[in-house]
Amino acid sequence: MWAYHSVFYQIYPLGLCGAPFENDGVLMHRIRKINDWIPHIKKLGADAVYFCPLFESDTHGYNTRDYKKIDTRLGDNHDFKEICNHFHEEGIKVVLDGVFNHVGRGFPPFQDVIKNRQDSPYLHWFHINLDGNSNDNDGLWYEGWEGNYDLVKLNLKNEEVVNYLLDVVEFWIDTFDIDGLRLDVAYCLDFEFLKKLRQFCDSKKPEFFLVGEMLHGDYNQRMNEEMLHSATNYECYKGLYSSFNSMNLFEINHSLIRQFGPENWTLYRGKHLLCFVDNHDVSRIASILENPNHLKLIYALLFGMPGIPCIYYGSEWGAEAHKNQGDPALRPSFENPEWNDLTDFICTLAGIKKTSEALNEGAFESILLTNKQCIFKRNTEQETIYVAVNADSEAFMAHFAAGKNQVTDLISGAIIDIADGFLMKPYTAYFLQ
Repeated sequence: MWAYHSVFYQIYPLGLCGAPFENDGVLMHRIRKINDWIPHIKKLGADAVYFCPLFESDTHGYNTRDYKKIDTRLGDNHDFKEICNHFHEEGIKVVLDGVFNHVGRGFPPFQDVIKNRQDSPYLHWFHINLDGNSNDNDGLWYEGWEGNYDLVKLNLKNEEVVNYLLDVVEFWIDTFDIDGLRLDVAYCLDFEFLKKLRQFCDSKKPEFFLVGEMLHGDYNQRMNEEMLHSATNYECYKGLYSSFNSMNLFEINHSLIRQFGPENWTLYRGKHLLCFVDNHDVSRIASILENPNHLKLIYALLFGMPGIPCIYYGSEWGAEAHKNQGDPALRPSFENPEWNDLTDFICTLAGIKKTSEALNEGAFESILLTNKQCIFKRNTEQETIYVAVNADSEAFMAHFAAGKNQVTDLISGAIIDIADGFLMKPYTAYFLQ
């Protein structure tokens, strides 16, 4: 699967392109702006782009009105088809947000139910009680996602709904030649629906990638041979930043052993989770880390640990935003991409990751661990890489058996003699080959 060897770049298009929050119905070709970002994304080393929702919606994209129409605030289908073509010309895959758990109140079948009630052919597309009422005084009750009534929950056990959504996916593949889907709130999606989606996508386009938004619990419930290829690794997301802020690298190491270690009870050994240090729903990592010297180090762990690294637009140069400022702050418009020392570092990591068998497919083993330092091994029969991080302000002498006296640091290019120990400089990360 191509995704297992890729570096992802996430874009929230309504934000990046400066669209108004409310759908004003005015056609503006804002999404063409993304064409100007393609050289930056390619230079960074990403070879897959994941778009948050970009189809016609009431407000933020997750309350869909029309699955087959690019949001008027962004442009039209022709605009997006051109963008997909440009990405593909540069060897960059395109993954869209599949928001299939719920729709917006402006979704025509739901409006038909409000108008025609029991006479609507779409009555059973949703979870409706005609004897109740809603917060909008519709004269009927309906289930909203987690109590959010602008997100009308679809009935995924209804065959008509399932066929409708599969038709949508077929339209996206045929029209835009997309390469995969990220399933919004996948932890809510019906198992049988996911099986049908996987079967359909496999038959429609081999190597079509399905990754689900998963938060807690056992991701294997929906990440398996019959459903999703991958899941979002929220467990390690928390472990990454928390380990640095508490100066306790045991936390992230515990999660990595639990997920990918050599023991028989390991949860996800051999699987490829989508890993990240921030995204459109959480504070920017540059705003969370208490010590800015840890910013490069957290990206080194992201690219060195098992999984598929995903970079959120703007974070590659250290953009800041706190969740308590509201979602718009997390999903801003940037006039142009920026490039600095952090971007350079991430670019180097991406280049190493994409060409390393050990980092893409290798086993995970913890080698050395203290509160402020960690070394773990990624290896296959052909290649071994030691990922080493010193999160301390002081140098640290590490002793471990690498099987040779000299190693090459793939990040700096330096050849390092470790016969008498490995001197780790303050606030430094190494990929030792």
